[in-house]
Amino acid sequence: MKRAILIAAIDPSLGGVLVFGDRGTGKSTAVRGLAALLPSRRVVTGCPYGCDPSPSARHCDACAAAVGGAGVRTHEAQIPVVDLPLGASEDRVVGALDLERALTRGEKAFEPGLLARANGGFLYIDEVNLLEDHLVDLLLDVAASGENVVEREGLSVRHPARFVLIGSGNPEEGELRPQLLDRFGLSVEVKTPTDIQTRVEVVKRRDAYERDRAGFAAAWKAEDARVRRRLVAARARLGSVTVPDAVLEAAARLCVSLGTDGLRGELTLVRAARALAAMEGDDTVAIAHLTAVAPSALRHRLRRNPLDEVGSTTRVERALAELAG
Repeated sequence: MKRAILIAAIDPSLGGVLVFGDRGTGKSTAVRGLAALLPSRRVVTGCPYGCDPSPSARHCDACAAAVGGAGVRTHEAQIPVVDLPLGASEDRVVGALDLERALTRGEKAFEPGLLARANGGFLYIDEVNLLEDHLVDLLLDVAASGENVVEREGLSVRHPARFVLIGSGNPEEGELRPQLLDRFGLSVEVKTPTDIQTRVEVVKRRDAYERDRAGFAAAWKAEDARVRRRLVAARARLGSVTVPDAVLEAAARLCVSLGTDGLRGELTLVRAARALAAMEGDDTVAIAHLTAVAPSALRHRLRRNPLDEVGSTTRVERALAELAG
């Protein structure tokens, strides 16, 4: 789970991470802990959508005019990790008319929503399988276009909304819609640990955190800094990591043998392997990188086979073994 989240942070084009598993296994804790590990980014000063000042990025109307000119002001800001509550209204998610300004000043002004806050960062949905259908449809549209369009109450607003979607949930409480499931680049399963020492260590760390949060954070500050440096270095190295034809052919053979629909499986598999190679300091993607990320990249893209009782992760591992043989 932690590796998948870091890979998505290195290459946001992967499409996000889906974490399914038992209750109380630290899914939400891991995702929310990501905020402390992320590096800062440069944004346009005063922009409510946190637009990237580089000319090649997508901008809101105000920033497009400013970036096209000269002397646009920028500053360093933390990459956002935004929670989307299950009970959030559509207006809270996409944004709506600023009622206070409308009533007090008679002005039509747009109040940005959660999608605006998440632009350039991460949008986290706990219990994503319980999300209302109309919000799922909305997220699918925005995730596909990278842009949030609001046409209501006399307002017409268009702003960039590119984010990494991270969802978590318990599969016993319901399945995820296939359309949304396909949008996640990586999918991982989390199970309750059965190793006694692991469980004891989890309890000890949780107890230490609750007793002295500041002291606990200080004790792990150096480790957090190490992970952050590794993340920053991997993002800088990502563009120079090469993928040999042999690795591309292995990815294609694996997807064909598993019967995945479309080519999104290969694309995600190669991108994830490249991000993993960058994280490990390698300049070239190897079969070992491909093998490491294949279950996460492909397990949620398999068709259900009623004659095969094994889980999807086992099917991917079996196909990898056949490919190696």
